[in-house]
Amino acid sequence: MKIQLLGPLGAEVNGESIVPSAGKPRQILALMALSPGRVIPVSTLMEEIWSVSPPQSALTTLQTYILQLRRRIGVAMGPDGAGSVKEVLATRHGGYLLQTPAADIDVRQYETLAREGQVAFEAGDNQVAADRFRTALDLWRGRTMVDVRLGPVLEIEAMRLEASRLVTVERRIDADLRLGRHAELIAELVELTARHPRHEGLHSQVMVALYRSGRQSSAMDVYRRLRGRLIEELGVEPSPQLQRLHQAMLAVDPLLDVLAGPPRKSTFDLFAA
Repeated sequence: MKIQLLGPLGAEVNGESIVPSAGKPRQILALMALSPGRVIPVSTLMEEIWSVSPPQSALTTLQTYILQLRRRIGVAMGPDGAGSVKEVLATRHGGYLLQTPAADIDVRQYETLAREGQVAFEAGDNQVAADRFRTALDLWRGRTMVDVRLGPVLEIEAMRLEASRLVTVERRIDADLRLGRHAELIAELVELTARHPRHEGLHSQVMVALYRSGRQSSAMDVYRRLRGRLIEELGVEPSPQLQRLHQAMLAVDPLLDVLAGPPRKSTFDLFAA
């Protein structure tokens, strides 16, 4: 079974889609696919589908949705595999279990690659880190589970994945900066800071990319605009790290040179206290 969650929901068995058209069975499939090999309690499934107001017929209706999913899986498996449907979507005490290899689910592939990238980054192997992070990000096809109604459980998972995606983007850019790719990163970072106008990590990265490309005044402009936005909208100054980065640029600190500083530090963390 191949399942895609990093974008529109996709699930195939033997090349045939098993994604139901109805909204609630789609929620069940997405929720169970996020935790393959783990029993999802009936109470969690009910919370996702009906929040805090399940109908009196909730248990029977949930069982009907599970039956519908099993039928779709069985049809895709064909006559030779029909008998093992209940092993793929299994009933366990108090819940249900989706048994499919984690490697067949794009979320698990993404998380594995992101971990490998982080290990390489912390070891100072910037090329491997950049490659792993980039491969992980290539698995995304848009906003996670974009065509699935998100109940309270899936909404938390979607927020977690989107936050993880942004961290992976930051780390990939850190690795690329350490590899001297500052000039080619500027356009991407300008777009990212426009999308995340108060994100200090991304702003520190675009400042460094501009500075290393001989555009010190543009780097200073980025800082001034961010500082003005933070003061106007939140009533706070930039963080001490960002202020130290700004001062380092004014002082032409050699720490800003490519590959300067400890290899395990991110661009932003180089200026932590």
